[in-house]
Amino acid sequence: MHPLRDTCAIVGVGASAQGKVPGSSAISLSVEAFKRALDDSGLRKEEIDGLLTLPGQTSAEGALNYLRLGETLGIDPRFTGTMNMGGATPGVMLQHAVLAVNAGMAKNVAFVFGDAAATGGGKYDRAQGWGDSSSIWGYMSAAANSAITAARHMAVYGTTSRQLGEIAVACRYHASLNPDAVMRTPITVEDHQASRWVVEPLHLLDCCLVSDGGVCVIVSSAERARDLKQKPVLISGMGQAYTTQNLGREDWWYAPHQRTSVLDAYAMAGVGPRDIDVVQLYDNFTISVMLWLEHAGFCKPGEAGPFCEGGRIQLGGELPVNTAGGNLSESYMEGCLHIVEAVRQLRGQCGPRQVRDAEVSLVTGRGQALNCANALVLRKG
Repeated sequence: MHPLRDTCAIVGVGASAQGKVPGSSAISLSVEAFKRALDDSGLRKEEIDGLLTLPGQTSAEGALNYLRLGETLGIDPRFTGTMNMGGATPGVMLQHAVLAVNAGMAKNVAFVFGDAAATGGGKYDRAQGWGDSSSIWGYMSAAANSAITAARHMAVYGTTSRQLGEIAVACRYHASLNPDAVMRTPITVEDHQASRWVVEPLHLLDCCLVSDGGVCVIVSSAERARDLKQKPVLISGMGQAYTTQNLGREDWWYAPHQRTSVLDAYAMAGVGPRDIDVVQLYDNFTISVMLWLEHAGFCKPGEAGPFCEGGRIQLGGELPVNTAGGNLSESYMEGCLHIVEAVRQLRGQCGPRQVRDAEVSLVTGRGQALNCANALVLRKG
């Protein structure tokens, strides 16, 4: 048995208002989320001695960091820092929290994300390159990365745009059952097909949202968690994997390191794909979900397109995916809300979108130019 398995638990989660929140800032939204997570956990502010932050997409002068947030909250943490691995960061921060608690460097670690990208301005307001010569060819966005992946998956495996649409439809259906989701009006595959191109073969409804919002997750030891307010959600498995290469690597488009991160999380937790009841898969674009389904072993390489058909990934289906709506329809919080939804599913707190008898959840994250990946296996305590 891995020495870190089930040693720590998520004891508190909280989220601010989401979507467009005029007059807000990354700091104000983070504070709101922190207060809600603190109340959820039953801890006192003075008991939080670890603080980790993710800056988000808000322009640099308004971006979140641990110094500004700690000052605002009145916390002098023993363990702290700001990380930026894009959508891989929430899972990495949670894993760092586990390491800190096990090393005795902190007892209760909060990781916090806050962003005002929808109303406060951010890097997606303009085209951007990746710091290399690819930008001279118009290759200037995260959408371009995933468009290459989608086009290659279609060419090699026969995947169709309508199959990508099944993912968008499933996420929107789940969001329609989530009162806190930004996009709640159900859509059809035909709606997906009729939405405008962003970077072909990706339509608008293949793409995640741009949102204001804040999220906080609090991690403590499993032993301490038993005395707190909520049923503990144990952190059973963790995995990270990276590549420093992009277009120069022939299989880069398929992000094979993502599979490594999932296999490491499975091994630590002592589980496999058949043990997973509900999944929260990072969905900056619909094609991302397909890759994760294949990397996590729910289907073979190239089979994710047919796997997503027929309601299989919707509530009531074989494998419910992104049950709060995900980045595509709930809100774009760089994957933080995926962890929150997994926790609530395992606590049994999701009302009409609750997965029956959910005991084990897989949560994944990916970021930067497809370079960073991580996976978590969470278990009902």
